[in-house]
Amino acid sequence: MAKKPEADHFVDMFAALGRDLKMPQVDVDHILDHHRKNLEALEKASRSAASGATDVFARQREILEQTLGEVRDMAAKMVVPGTPKELMDRQADLAKRSFETAVKNASDIGEVISRSSTEAIEILRGRIKDAMEEMQKGIIRK
Repeated sequence: MAKKPEADHFVDMFAALGRDLKMPQVDVDHILDHHRKNLEALEKASRSAASGATDVFARQREILEQTLGEVRDMAAKMVVPGTPKELMDRQADLAKRSFETAVKNASDIGEVISRSSTEAIEILRGRIKDAMEEMQKGIIRK
């Protein structure tokens, strides 16, 4: 005759212990809802970050196109004959414009990254706040 596995005996024993001690029952639906909200917040934050990355890539593409246009214009201007002073003035002007453009472009990209990061963090921060409130309500209610 087959013996009943001891594992069932231990499970029954712990279940009986929980009933005898009148331990609160677990609300599985509440736990699943809590984790569903966590996953939704992570999904929204991920979408926000991905959108920010797309914006950064688009801005970088614009910068590259703009830079290539400026290089083309610079090459055309350097072919034009002139005195050494005129050539030096053109090169100085080009260097100044290139530096100003690089600073502006870096600032633009930084703003896009900052905006998307802040948005993603705010989504997660809001979910953490809500989760903490849910946990406090659950503790106080019991």
